[in-house]
Amino acid sequence: MENNEYIEQDNGQENEQEEGLKSLLTKRLVAGILIGFLCSMFVCSAVALFLASNVFGINKDNSEILTQETVNKIKKLEAVIDSNYYKTEIDKEKETDGLYKGLLDSLGDPYSVYYTEEELNDLMTDTAGVYYGIGAYVGVDQTLNYPRISGIIPGSPAEAAGLLPEDIIYEVDKESTQGLELEDVVSMIKGEKGTSVHLTLLRGADAEEVEVDVIRDAVEVPTVTTKVMDDGIGYLQITEFDDVTPDQFIEGMAELRESNIKGLIIDLRSNPGGSLQAVCEIARQLLPQGTIVYTVDRDGNREDYTCDGEHEIDIPVVVLVNKYSASASEILSGALKDYNKAKLVGTTTYGKGIVQRIFDLKDGTAIKLTVSSYFTPNGVNIHGVGIEPDVEVEFDADAYSEDKTDNQLDKAVEVIKQEMD
Repeated sequence: MENNEYIEQDNGQENEQEEGLKSLLTKRLVAGILIGFLCSMFVCSAVALFLASNVFGINKDNSEILTQETVNKIKKLEAVIDSNYYKTEIDKEKETDGLYKGLLDSLGDPYSVYYTEEELNDLMTDTAGVYYGIGAYVGVDQTLNYPRISGIIPGSPAEAAGLLPEDIIYEVDKESTQGLELEDVVSMIKGEKGTSVHLTLLRGADAEEVEVDVIRDAVEVPTVTTKVMDDGIGYLQITEFDDVTPDQFIEGMAELRESNIKGLIIDLRSNPGGSLQAVCEIARQLLPQGTIVYTVDRDGNREDYTCDGEHEIDIPVVVLVNKYSASASEILSGALKDYNKAKLVGTTTYGKGIVQRIFDLKDGTAIKLTVSSYFTPNGVNIHGVGIEPDVEVEFDADAYSEDKTDNQLDKAVEVIKQEMD
């Protein structure tokens, strides 16, 4: 796990085009644990710094951080809390986690975080793009206050069991779902491979009650979608860069090539990023020989990620981006732009030019730490700046809301046609 690197934009971004159907079942991360008292946050920084210096060797001056004075103060704070806090029941595990989380918070870097065992498992599932469940997109029916199936993943257990979009999930294993938080419903539905979940559904205008057992299985989350547009234009959308994304990209491109596309639109709008390795694999399917991206750590050490150019794309490309296109999205769009392999259409990207690495603490927990900055092939670090499009077009939310008109995509089509002429 220690070599895993991530370049995702961690804050959840709201998709400007479609809010409902793009909220995947597996992308509900565990909420952060409350740190507690402000004073204990300062103390926890000392404790966790000690852990980091001993585990990772980052204490440069070898000075002692966890002094007896610090230990005594922690004990004193704990005694004050135990004796005076207005609640008698205190979760000691959360207190301890708060100490570790406080260190990472003290760095002032929103991308460096401590993960509890549960949070780490969720992270690994999230970045792998595979989870164990039934393969349905679930939203909330605001009128009935029940969860509603908004979509079915092709080839999933949900499809095999005959679940349909718009089915209301009335009960899960005979427990009512009315009024439950969506995360709670998702947790009830997910489970180990091969186990069964019993769903009571309300279907159609007459609310016909349907009972169905669904056998949970590994579900690969679709992160790439494709379609062939008019005039031989291929459209390929990447929603994020998970471990499964490169294979999905290669498969999607093969399908588009079979249709003899003459130009390609890659939609990276609202793509928050993901795995550095995944985006580099995809870039190798598009770029000429050379550097895809390179990173530089605090000591000036440079690491290049390169492409052999064997799969360089030979048709015009337009990349759609917006202010929520971050990290891995910016690596791909930045490299395509630097090599003059694509025109960028949309608005300036998010601007996240740093890389995180997961460090396993060997007890089921881990920390994610920012370890380097990354640069485009032309040596540009876009952190805090973003990448400006070649053709700037603000998204017309009103038009999309009215009749699904996507003015940015329309402009991309216009630009790709010019490139194809």
